Amino acid sequence: MADLPQLFPTPVAVVVAFKDLLIAEGPAGLPWAGELIGNMLVSLWRVIVGFCLAAVTGVLLGVIAGWWPRARDLVEPVVEIIRPIPPLAWVPLAMLWFGLGFRPAVFLIWLGAFFPILSNTVLGMESTPKNLIEVSKTLGANSRQILFKVGIPSALPSIMAGLRIGLGIGWMCLVAAELTGSNTGLGYLIMYYYSTMEAAKMVAGMLTIGLVGVLAFIGLKKLEDRLVFWRELE
Repeated sequence: MADLPQLFPTPVAVVVAFKDLLIAEGPAGLPWAGELIGNMLVSLWRVIVGFCLAAVTGVLLGVIAGWWPRARDLVEPVVEIIRPIPPLAWVPLAMLWFGLGFRPAVFLIWLGAFFPILSNTVLGMESTPKNLIEVSKTLGANSRQILFKVGIPSALPSIMAGLRIGLGIGWMCLVAAELTGSNTGLGYLIMYYYSTMEAAKMVAGMLTIGLVGVLAFIGLKKLEDRLVFWRELE
């Protein structure tokens, strides 16, 4: 059995592990970036692609389903069947469909981020104040103008909340995908050093995941503050 310092590394050991990972050669295609930064960049690229796909599809379908009741009646049964399935349950199927590497990770990120984005968008669209819609009609606005000038801006705070939640879930799904079906990325890095029993480097990888996640959340929150600027005036 491994001794205690090996299982529970000290802060000093973790700092040394950070240094070693920063100067070690990075993954294929990014040898110049170092092992830690290189794998982090690989993970970030997967998250960006998967999250952007989820944002586009989730918001678009959410606006349609939240604004037109007939569309919601078609979408809701399918969503309610698939949504309860945990993203981790899709890992074997994603590997079967897409193999290993980039594509299954992007699929799992999309899957994890899509449903909270969709649900919050639908909720925001459905919560559009009826009096604003009636006033817009009275002033002569057509259906398209009401949708883009009233419905979507009214739903924007809810949409942004869904994007924040989706980003968090997508980031967790990425790590799960890399733990099982990839030879690059932060999840792979953690699993690799688990196999070599180097807990300090595992912890360094875990802390990097947490730090990047916090920075991504802060960036999205700042974007929300810019887009939903009128909230400060209320």
